[in-house]
Amino acid sequence: METPVELDPIDWQQIELLARLTPAQRLSAMMDASDFALAGLRGTFRKRFPEISLSELNMRVLAYVTPLRGPLKEQYDWKKK
Repeated sequence: METPVELDPIDWQQIELLARLTPAQRLSAMMDASDFALAGLRGTFRKRFPEISLSELNMRVLAYVTPLRGPLKEQYDWKKK
């Protein structure tokens, strides 16, 4: 049995604001939120792995958010080190 989700008033306001957006505006807001989350993840990985290059950092972020298989998973597994 599912537990009902309880939202705060601010959450309902956000839902109402998003409901008023056009599809293009919703997509833009989603992309902004995704960029924000990836920037936070990139910053966390930069603190955890200060010695790696920018390209390796980006590959580790990609490995974290994408199901990699084969040699790429072994090479860029974010759980290693």
